Amino acid sequence: MTGREGGAALEPPPGESPIVVLVRPQLAQNIGTVARAMANGGLFHLRLVAPRDGWPQSTAWRASSGADRILDAATVHETVEDAVADCHRVLATCPRPRHVIIPVLTARAAAAELRSINSGSLRAAILFGPERAGLDTEDLARADTLVRYPLNPQHMSLNLAQAVMILAYEWWTAEEPTPPRAFMTNETRVATKGELEGFLGRLVRELDACGFLSNLPKRPGMVRNLRHLFERGEVTEQELRTLHGVVTELSRGRVARGGPAAPEPGGTDPGTVDPQIDG
Repeated sequence: MTGREGGAALEPPPGESPIVVLVRPQLAQNIGTVARAMANGGLFHLRLVAPRDGWPQSTAWRASSGADRILDAATVHETVEDAVADCHRVLATCPRPRHVIIPVLTARAAAAELRSINSGSLRAAILFGPERAGLDTEDLARADTLVRYPLNPQHMSLNLAQAVMILAYEWWTAEEPTPPRAFMTNETRVATKGELEGFLGRLVRELDACGFLSNLPKRPGMVRNLRHLFERGEVTEQELRTLHGVVTELSRGRVARGGPAAPEPGGTDPGTVDPQIDG
């Protein structure tokens, strides 16, 4: 039963991957948004323990934003014991401290643990409790590890989909190859030091010609400040061409008003650079 036909072409990851177990979920809409969160984090296996309103419910598909296949493949179980019977490890989310002796992991550590478990071809599940009260002591007794999210202690309130999304995100990023920082240059490239030096040399000559650097005692420090301004960023070749164009137009304006032209070093006259300012 689906609220929309088709959905994303989702498939379970190869080998073992974490099983999300929703224990006594109350609203079908929440089950749908959990599936959506799972899809974003690359998780696929969903098990439902005694859903309050029965299963299936079309509202879940409508709320899943195309994660239909996760819901289509979801299984229903009467008890937590039945839902995790084929698992080798069981983790359980627990927002509040419990008086038990048991390992407690953050979401990030839990994701790493799950990766390690699954890499050994072992099956692992993680329990999420009902929206209103979370897992009870009998549910937690089925787990060998607890998971707690280090959030603002003044307001540690998550809905069911948010709780699943945090773990799914940590699971996905644990082996995601995307670098933490990238510099997008589109159709240009980062300028070389030689190109940057060529522009800075020209800029200083023009500033000398217009009198901006006429205070000789301060001139070395002013030049260094200009150099630091351009050296500390990843200036692109296109940006340098744009700046060359700006300097060209400023120089032409000064000469047109009767001011002196800047002396040019040997080689190509930078004043012929096209003063385009588009990126």
